[in-house]
Amino acid sequence: MISQVPAEKRDRLLRRATAASAALAIALAAGKAAAWSLTGSIALLASLVDSVLDAGASLLTAFAVRYSLKPPDAEHRFGHGKSEALAGLAQATLIGASATFLIVYAVRRFADPQPLSAIPVGIGMMLASIAATSALVLYQRHVLRATGSNAIRADALHYVSDLATNVATLAALWLASRGMNRLDPIFAVAIALSTLYGAVHIARDTLRVLMDRELPPEVQERIRTIALAHGDVKGVHDLRTRMSGPTMLIQLHLEMDGELQLSDAHRISDEVERAILAVYPGSDVVIHEDPAGIVEQRQFE
Repeated sequence: MISQVPAEKRDRLLRRATAASAALAIALAAGKAAAWSLTGSIALLASLVDSVLDAGASLLTAFAVRYSLKPPDAEHRFGHGKSEALAGLAQATLIGASATFLIVYAVRRFADPQPLSAIPVGIGMMLASIAATSALVLYQRHVLRATGSNAIRADALHYVSDLATNVATLAALWLASRGMNRLDPIFAVAIALSTLYGAVHIARDTLRVLMDRELPPEVQERIRTIALAHGDVKGVHDLRTRMSGPTMLIQLHLEMDGELQLSDAHRISDEVERAILAVYPGSDVVIHEDPAGIVEQRQFE
């Protein structure tokens, strides 16, 4: 997903989304900790551990997003955008480790089930958690559509899996209130496996960014179409694209009349660059000018 909003609005949305995510994660972790201490539910403990990790991951994401928005400097000429992907990879690692811990703990509890207490408190906490998390996911999706941020995508995916976690915890508590205590650790394992599945997806998406994967073919084709729409452009070749945080990096060669003066070729390149930026604001565009027919000439050399 590529951002098509002005850089200033994009940056403001990213900062707000990461702040909301971190604040909610901290509040939910505190509430679930209190509820778990009263109920003793292993499923609620699984949800609590997930929320604690959410808080750490959201704070890490907030830092990474703010760092990624820093302009290029002498030591980072391409900017700081990949800090978003690194934060996503760290999230995936933490989530995977926590899921493994929860599975081991739940298996032990299944072998030695214990009755729960203060179940209504736990149910109330989970209902509040579902409502708050749903609101955050809706806001994150709005921000993701506007920015295309990999960090927000990873955070949103995590909170979507949290919704499933919260619903499963709610079901486990309700069943425990009916005397079915052995189902509590089973739900905890299901929650952990769901969380682990989300971690795999986060790792996959962030590794694509870190490995400089090309942008989707439809985006590349649109860039070519924009460039070729200029009347003085005869061809486009060697188009290369990648993402660095919220910034789209574009490199391409324009073919023009070989008799053009350098100043005219430069003017045409600037006009093509402005046309690309009008569709993909905030992108980093690098254009090289070539005489028309150079590609065919290279093929016969």
